[in-house]
Amino acid sequence: MNFLSLFVLIPLVMLAGLWLSKGIKAIRGVMVAGSTALLVLSVVLTGMYLSERSGGNTAEMLFRADAVWYAPLHIAYSVGVDGISVAMLLLSAVIVFTGTFASWQMKVQTKEYFLWFTLLSMGVFGFFICIDLFTMFMFYEIALIPMYLLIGVWGSGRKEYSAMKLTLMLMGGSAFLLIGILGIYFGSGASTMNLLEIAALHNIPFEQQCIWFPLTFLGFGVLGALFPFHTWSPDGHASAPTAVSMLHAGVLMKLGGYGCFRIAMYLMPEAANELSWIFLILTGISVVYGAFSACVQTDLKYINAYSSVSHCGLVLFAILMMNQTASTGAVLQMLSHGLMTALFFALIGMIYGRTHTRDVRQLGGLMKIMPFLSVCYVIAGLANLGLPGLSGFVAEMTIFVGSFQHFDAFHRTMTILATTSIVITAVYILRLVGKILYGTPVNEEHLKLTDATWDERFAVICLIVAVAGLGLAPWWISNMIGDSVLPVVSQLMR
Repeated sequence: MNFLSLFVLIPLVMLAGLWLSKGIKAIRGVMVAGSTALLVLSVVLTGMYLSERSGGNTAEMLFRADAVWYAPLHIAYSVGVDGISVAMLLLSAVIVFTGTFASWQMKVQTKEYFLWFTLLSMGVFGFFICIDLFTMFMFYEIALIPMYLLIGVWGSGRKEYSAMKLTLMLMGGSAFLLIGILGIYFGSGASTMNLLEIAALHNIPFEQQCIWFPLTFLGFGVLGALFPFHTWSPDGHASAPTAVSMLHAGVLMKLGGYGCFRIAMYLMPEAANELSWIFLILTGISVVYGAFSACVQTDLKYINAYSSVSHCGLVLFAILMMNQTASTGAVLQMLSHGLMTALFFALIGMIYGRTHTRDVRQLGGLMKIMPFLSVCYVIAGLANLGLPGLSGFVAEMTIFVGSFQHFDAFHRTMTILATTSIVITAVYILRLVGKILYGTPVNEEHLKLTDATWDERFAVICLIVAVAGLGLAPWWISNMIGDSVLPVVSQLMR
């Protein structure tokens, strides 16, 4: 059995264990054991990957394995990882692990909730290890389907509306994506769904690339909150339960940027060069529009959701710059945003669970009432606005340095416009922190509230350590990612 397949098998074992579990303690035990195993597995994989690279292994994908599923269409269970995949698997494991503790107090249909949560996790892990287009698409759909029930059943506010809107828009994106994948398969004439083999042949006609590239980029871009297809994201985030928001924003949206880079741009480089300016404009709008929209929101989750639109737009913006520095920054931004937005949503869920409101106009003086959660919220905010020493600074500076390497007026103008999001982010983050954490409590009943419990503290501290670790020691992971973006960038620069 291939080592990478454990990322799918462990969630399958967790599903079986949850199904057989009786009582809340048994359910929690299965989730802690399974999420811990996934975290340990991802750390071990990272060590093994770095060891292989330092030992001189220059293969594009490591730990390869193939098993034919459906021979007539050459569909196979093909797995392999490079530095980008390893980084995404590590991020996913951290979010699933901390999300388990953030859901520790779940009381309503606990078993069913964790069953769907685990199925969602399995789809995410499967997507990042696969290099067969059809199998990637299958795991992509496995990751999307549980979102409908997780939001529709366990969510809050307009949960039915949000769940339906999210599902319809993402399924629409999946339709574009499926057409694009089939176009790539038949257009390449390679008689394989393996993306490495298709890329090596490099024989998709330019005219076909100009058809399949926009469809594939849009299909993944919808999940990456590409303007104007981003509107499902704020509603979905606002209605989702805490751990689902963490996994949704922290990992699921990264499937969009990963897919755009790994499939659309890698397999259709000529069309990417020809049509990138269109999507560069759309992503530039996402970056600035998302930040401005966050400024006018009064709901904590909507603020963070529109902030996610801005930061995920920055990921797509960076990969469209098509150079090694900007592409490395895009992956770093995926990691940074995944960690800090998971931290934000965890803290918002904990505050909401006590105050029963997310309206910033009804919150104030929380620093006196729940100092631990408040200090952690300040740290998350500083990471979001790009304070040096935290992950946001490393990712955004790498993106802007790489983007500014283009000498033409169009790319530099777009880069300058995108950098304005830093100032806008500082405006809404600092204003929000001052409004809800300082001053006097708006509601006297809030004075009776308690601070974080042990499970909440543990989840939050793990995320803060990860955010600070990426900000203070980014070189090892930056080098790992930088080497892995080269094959894609080389295709784009032919």
